[in-house]
Amino acid sequence: MRISTTVLLTDETIRPDVLARALEQRGFAGLYLPEHTHIPVSRRTPAPMGDPLPRPYGRTLDPFVALSAAATVTQRITLGTSITLVAQHDPIVLAKQIATLDWMSRGRLTLGVGFGWNVEEAADHGVTGTAWHRRRDLVRDRVGLMRALWAPEPTAYEGEFGSVRASLAHPKPVRPGGPRLLLGGAAGPTLFAHIAEYADGWLPIGGSGLKDAVPALHAAWRSAGRTGTPALVPGFVLPSAGKLAHYRDLGAEEVVLQLPSASGSEILHTLDDYARYL
Repeated sequence: MRISTTVLLTDETIRPDVLARALEQRGFAGLYLPEHTHIPVSRRTPAPMGDPLPRPYGRTLDPFVALSAAATVTQRITLGTSITLVAQHDPIVLAKQIATLDWMSRGRLTLGVGFGWNVEEAADHGVTGTAWHRRRDLVRDRVGLMRALWAPEPTAYEGEFGSVRASLAHPKPVRPGGPRLLLGGAAGPTLFAHIAEYADGWLPIGGSGLKDAVPALHAAWRSAGRTGTPALVPGFVLPSAGKLAHYRDLGAEEVVLQLPSASGSEILHTLDDYARYL
């Protein structure tokens, strides 16, 4: 079971290149970065992690730019998003960003995909009304469009929410069909059906309820005719030996530990503490 990390990197924390080097030197498996383009100050949507929203949420670095910096100074660690708010992006531009980062990192990218919770943030991107309530379908459609652009030959895509002509679009992701894709979100039949339809696994926050949820995920996977088993990658985990053993026994192939959004010295101290779990 691989041990990776995630952190809200901001303009007030350690730099992504410094952190990436430190992770690789210590033997951690990867670095995952979250995304918020902005946090409207008039937000009325309650935050799932509780209010008031911690200061770093309004100062996060762009994950693709930060991970590009990490890619240039490392050779081994996985680079991932935890998560990308696909509904808030132009899918043609996003497909180019993802493919370029995957190419730059020689295929080390994992694309964590989420659906979003912040109504006001999404509304500023034009995701309002029906589009907000159907954002799971919107995300699925945009992933389909991006995969058409990643196809080896020019491929057209006509979806419910968008389309693209058969096009020349390079670079291509290293893995055919695009990088490993994990869906975030709470356990449930809709999420598990979508994972089985177009993703490689599940990126839940923490591990609450996993013992009951994992069999349902596997059942949805088999019902869709998928072979093997879906990846299970619990994210934003505050570790303990017992907790990690539990995830391992559930079949998790990777666990993403949460680092504090802090200065370099504090984060490096936390890495040294977490290193005992390696």
